[in-house]
Amino acid sequence: MKSYVRAALALTVASTVLTFSGQSNATAFAAWQVAGVPFCDTLNARKYPSNTSQKQAGYPNGTVLQMTGRCTGGIDLLDIAGQPHWKQRQTIRHRWCEVWHDPAQNGHFVTGWVYGKYITPY
Repeated sequence: MKSYVRAALALTVASTVLTFSGQSNATAFAAWQVAGVPFCDTLNARKYPSNTSQKQAGYPNGTVLQMTGRCTGGIDLLDIAGQPHWKQRQTIRHRWCEVWHDPAQNGHFVTGWVYGKYITPY
């Protein structure tokens, strides 16, 4: 239940950011869910798109993440949003995608990166 509350809070904050951002600086947020992480493990959100980068947080399967839309390799999640879920997952499988999250759960949202193999459209 905690992950749903965090997801709702993240969506509210994201909506507020979008409301007060100018059109040219607005970031589009898309909800994706953590999936396929091995039992008793978590998906690491990292400061930079690298498995050696500083870990910011860990999210278990089922956690809904707010994605900025940006992935490595020039992929934009909004550009592939109309495709079937399996094709979206295949497109980002070996990419890092940027998240907007609150790793300390203190209302201080930051960007981080998660590996695409472990997320799926929500």
